[in-house]
Amino acid sequence: MRMGTGQRKKIAFLTLGCKLNYAETSTYQRGFAEAGLQIVPWNEQADIYLINTCSVTSVSDAKSRNLIRKVHRVNPCAAVIVTGCSAELRRKEIETIPGVTRVFGCKEKSAVVPDTLRLLGLDCAFPDGTEEIFAAWSSGERTRSFLKVQDGCDNMCSYCTVPYARGASRNIPISACVENAVKIASMGVKEVVLTGVNTGDFGKSTGESFLDLLKALNEVEGIERWRISSIEPNLLSDEIVDWIASGTKFQPHFHIPLQSGSDVLLEKMGRRYDTAAFAARMQYIRNTMEGPGRPKVFFGIDVMAGLPGESEELFRTAYAFLERVAPAFIHVFPYSRRPGTPAADMPGQVSEGVKKERVAALEALSARLHSEFIEANRGIRETVLFESTERNGLMEGYTGNYIRISRPWDKELCGKLVEVIL
Repeated sequence: MRMGTGQRKKIAFLTLGCKLNYAETSTYQRGFAEAGLQIVPWNEQADIYLINTCSVTSVSDAKSRNLIRKVHRVNPCAAVIVTGCSAELRRKEIETIPGVTRVFGCKEKSAVVPDTLRLLGLDCAFPDGTEEIFAAWSSGERTRSFLKVQDGCDNMCSYCTVPYARGASRNIPISACVENAVKIASMGVKEVVLTGVNTGDFGKSTGESFLDLLKALNEVEGIERWRISSIEPNLLSDEIVDWIASGTKFQPHFHIPLQSGSDVLLEKMGRRYDTAAFAARMQYIRNTMEGPGRPKVFFGIDVMAGLPGESEELFRTAYAFLERVAPAFIHVFPYSRRPGTPAADMPGQVSEGVKKERVAALEALSARLHSEFIEANRGIRETVLFESTERNGLMEGYTGNYIRISRPWDKELCGKLVEVIL
């Protein structure tokens, strides 16, 4: 490894995967910038490349490895630092890839900045990174930030590698979450999205409650809108829903993992609810938060196509359930067979061709349901937070219930909440 001397070191970042990864990368960026490094785009010549990997599917793992190799080919003299879920699950394999200088696993994230600086012989005023959970939040956008409040998962669903990649469920104390939210507010950001692996499980490591976290964050001055990025249906309690609906800054927008609309498959995959409970949760939220002249609640739902044992009959059952509960959006994934998980060895593995057909069918359903959701909101009064990016003379933003709105560019409206009639 050859590094330039007598000049400011350059570092570039590449991130794959979820919003949690992006929040963590953004925090690394701030740390390295504070240490005096120059942040540059990844396609520029840099002294150091930090790659935050994803392992949610076999394709994600392959992309992570290919990206590491590509960076090394582009700049063989650079140091390549690798972290993220693939780094945890495929550590030995990644350490053998030419150019890789250091790999950081899931419990070493707080050491990424200080250890990398020391490794490169640079001055480091940062403490040793020994925290069990790495606090993180994203910066760089004027309107929205992602605030990490929780990490890890204890559910051990049959298809999932996340508990192995990110460890047990643990959380950042409410006081630290509020402190980070205040920092975000000081940057002029108006909207914050709470992120975590199993966000609603907040409190496992500090004895606090998710509802107490929401109440504390709701009081942070300067932040005008809050969203919950993803929460398991069994953790979204009546008490939480009632409080959100009572006139808080939390928006009528919920992202809830379902994974399958078949009770047979939900049980087989180790999910902690059935379709009746899931539908009842959605209906309770609608009954509590909707009403004449009020926005419809946006439900985004995660669904896997082609889980082991998903016959054509079970797929039709799952499809009919989704059609009946009518979310605003379905985030569709083809099931990815992950070595070491119980589902990988289950009989009834579905062919890739059939998965592709089912993904297409669910995506078409999602498009139709989203159009119906938008129509159901026609004539409703809502507020839009406009973003600061100009696209072909237009500016865009989201309503509280996550409908994307476009209007002619007006610099004065950037980062502002504007009332509209849908």
